[in-house]
Amino acid sequence: MQAITVHQGKVTYKPAHPDPVPNDDEVLIEVELAGICATDLEIVKGYMGFSGILGHEFVGRVVKGPRNLSDKRVVGTINCVCGKCDLCLSGLSDHCRQRTVIGIDGRNGSFSDFLTLPSHNVHLVPDNVSNDEAVFVEPLAAALQIVQQIRIEPRDRIVVVGDGRLGLLTVQVLSARGGKGNVVLVGKHEEKMLFCEKRGIQARLLNDMLIKPEWDVVVDCTGSANGFATACRLVRPRGKLVLKSIWHANSPVDLSPLVINEINLIGSRCGPFPDALKALSSQDVVVNGLITSRYKLSQGQQALEKAAAPNQIKVVLER
Repeated sequence: MQAITVHQGKVTYKPAHPDPVPNDDEVLIEVELAGICATDLEIVKGYMGFSGILGHEFVGRVVKGPRNLSDKRVVGTINCVCGKCDLCLSGLSDHCRQRTVIGIDGRNGSFSDFLTLPSHNVHLVPDNVSNDEAVFVEPLAAALQIVQQIRIEPRDRIVVVGDGRLGLLTVQVLSARGGKGNVVLVGKHEEKMLFCEKRGIQARLLNDMLIKPEWDVVVDCTGSANGFATACRLVRPRGKLVLKSIWHANSPVDLSPLVINEINLIGSRCGPFPDALKALSSQDVVVNGLITSRYKLSQGQQALEKAAAPNQIKVVLER
């Protein structure tokens, strides 16, 4: 099969990588569409020290597995867990002590013709959700995790910092929960401000934003140390700062504002796939227009370079 691998920072397209063989509790999935995430770009830089097939956002079709899943379109949660450790048994299986994570830690990912996943990781895609929409399930679930972790009060003033892929999903989720009048996206790109405006969501360019500690909830989706510093300067004393970003760098970070202002700092990672599929099916969250470039698997290196460009939102890979 075709596959895009990374090893010690080197990305390689392999036209004849060995096909994966599913274990008894796994399904074999033919990948139809895969999305490039900011985490993938960080992995290429050395994050997690991962070596193997990249990718964790995908939609595909089951070609080998139980009858109820056979030939079904599916997406898959990325954490493959043991189900037996203390964290799994306490309901925190996404933090399983023995977990592997597709395309990130110890398990091959979705930038390939096929991948394997445990059957319980698989979720059926509704018929009215297209592949172009379903490829956003994983990052949309991550955005929905925020409202699982914190309570949004009706009067909360909320700002999402960062107008990339995750920021544009997060601001939609929080606008639906907190009211469009109370939620603002802050970014650097005019075209992404327009995306929000078309959906009735407030958006401001960073250069036009008054940076004051007056926001009840601040969500950092920037993927950079500078973005985190901006987020710290926006949250009010005893406010909530939610971190959705991962960046692999040695940039110094000043944490003193978090102590001085007694900020509630919340790390936020993976989220509920069923809720994300429901939001797409009901059109509560709209992702049309978020795919900005398409590449073949054989163009993996070019696709990753394109995904790092500031004018891109979502770059996808297809066979």
